[in-house]
Amino acid sequence: MSSHLEHFAGVMAGIGDSKRDFLELGRCAGRFPTADLGAAPDGGPSPVSVWCSNDYLGMGEHPAVMAAMHRAIDEHGAGAGGSRNIGGTNPYHNRLERELADLHGKDDAVIFSSGYTANEGSLSVLAGHPVNCQVFSDELNHASIIDGLRHSGATKHIFRHNDTAHLAELLAAADPTAPKLIVVESVYSMNGDVAPLADIADLADRHGATTYLDEVHAVGMYGPEGAGIAAREGLADRFTLIMGTLGKGFGTAGGYLAGPAPLVEAVRALARSFIFTTSTPPALAAAALAAVRHLRGCGTERKALGENARQLHRALREARIPFLSDRSHIISVLVGEEAACRRASAMLLHGHGMYVQAINAPSVRRGEEILRVAPSAKHTEQDVRDFAAALDGVWAQLELPRVG
Repeated sequence: MSSHLEHFAGVMAGIGDSKRDFLELGRCAGRFPTADLGAAPDGGPSPVSVWCSNDYLGMGEHPAVMAAMHRAIDEHGAGAGGSRNIGGTNPYHNRLERELADLHGKDDAVIFSSGYTANEGSLSVLAGHPVNCQVFSDELNHASIIDGLRHSGATKHIFRHNDTAHLAELLAAADPTAPKLIVVESVYSMNGDVAPLADIADLADRHGATTYLDEVHAVGMYGPEGAGIAAREGLADRFTLIMGTLGKGFGTAGGYLAGPAPLVEAVRALARSFIFTTSTPPALAAAALAAVRHLRGCGTERKALGENARQLHRALREARIPFLSDRSHIISVLVGEEAACRRASAMLLHGHGMYVQAINAPSVRRGEEILRVAPSAKHTEQDVRDFAAALDGVWAQLELPRVG
């Protein structure tokens, strides 16, 4: 090894404390939330129940979604063949964009290869091109939002999480003639709480601000036709831009932005993460389109998810196990110490066949480590009871603090 490589390797070895383990899971189509984990002592697969999947509604295995994907592969093959601008735009891309725009009651929509690239690319354009743009961003916004705003070069004002009084102070202190952009999430991914959208919309109106709402953890799961929290609250028309994902409630992969045609077209024309990448495979767009259409016409999965989340909230309260919010289906069980969090996750997996990922820094602040639990629409009532009982036993074994 050369001296330069040795030096570089030595520097990079310093990240060892941040090393992450990636659990290999073979999701079982038709049997979700069951997955196969490695090999059992007899050499066969060891089934586990998954309690932290973002496929909240189980749409990744829905027959209509899988059939649409198979059909599109037979029609168009495996890949798109290029970027969207150079030979890579397929009829399924355009159909999906029209469907998403209609879902949110917006003029237009544009799809990206992931939710991360949707936020990064969209915000780099929307915040970066208006001269002297002032951006007001919640302190717990996702890394993709942070990166998009950083790359935009816009002036950022970070307000305390869900603190509209602080947001109002920052807006009032800003140059009244400068263009303003407020960026928030509806459901926050690590604590499961919900933004005060009505108050934020009022402040935006008062200060003439454009609004950008990330509904990644809400689309499919909330609101009429699964259009999200803003739609549920009757506020969708008061948020200028809606960003969502196809990789969670819709069970496939990709991200999108919906909004006024001039803004969406600007993103389509200028966002580097859209322009300089191979387009989403047609089969994936077809599968996402089938998922969106199904959830627009059927509330069965949304109802089941809500019932399972409420049941687990009740069970954890009865066991006095602390969790951060009961406002959504994301149930973040607070452990508060990294080693204990990892042990709890391992005990659930190896002792009970239940997989829940321990979430540590940098995804959460140190001292705020959680088990990010996500019951799905596919879990049964008995599954929820069994999980709550298993977690209660682990809590007792580790002598973790209880509430009340």
